Order: sequence, then structure tokens, then C-alpha cells
Amino acid sequence: QVQLVESGGGLVQAGGSLKLSCVASGRTFSTYSMAWFRQAPGKERDFVAAITSSGAGTYYADSVKGRFIISRDNAKNTVYLQMNSLKPEDTAVYYCAGNPFGWRRVTSRDSYDYWGQGTQVTVSS
Repeated sequence: QVQLVESGGGLVQAGGSLKLSCVASGRTFSTYSMAWFRQAPGKERDFVAAITSSGAGTYYADSVKGRFIISRDNAKNTVYLQMNSLKPEDTAVYYCAGNPFGWRRVTSRDSYDYWGQGTQVTVSS
């Protein structure tokens, strides 16, 4: 069983930056691909970014490409999401997710077995 705990959310002005962290429990973190999703009020939970178990590969939603960077530190059991040039439409609860089955269908919520509780990001205009 893996537990994921996000942190780093908050209120920021448009154009600003935030860095989210997600710490995982357990000794198998380094074998999981990881991802960030987000959910705005009244909307579905959408894919944001994913990273392979080694960190060598990444994939981004078009809406955040060039602004967000996903990374991981397997020694610290942590995955990060650096968010730059934030826009009001980035406002959402951000969730990290873990996939123990490798790099496949990375944009699908169904591919992830483990989820954190979420952290709120609010971008003011």
C-alpha cells in the first residue's frame, strides 16, 4: 500500500509561480510512474503531467506545456510540479497519483491506483 501526501498549494497572482510536492510512503515508489491531475469546481479531474519511474521521460497536457515542469527525487520518495506563469484557469485542486504498472495510458485516471488527498491552488487575476 502506498500513501501520497501533497503540499505546496496556495493563493498566487496571475503570472506567479508555485511548486507542489507529493511525498510517498513505502519502498516501491521508484518503480511507479507518477502523475499530477487537477479538478476545478464542477469539472472532471483532468490530466496535467506524468513522469516515468526513473524520471527520464515526461508528458504534459497541452494546456500546461512550456509552463509546468514535473520532476521526481526517488531518494526522497517525492514528485514535484513546478508551475510557472500561472493563469486563473489553473485554479483547481491538484492531486498526485501513482501507477505501479508502468508507462501506459498515462493521461487516464483509470491507470492510477494511488491518489493523494489534493492541495488547493488558487490563481487570482
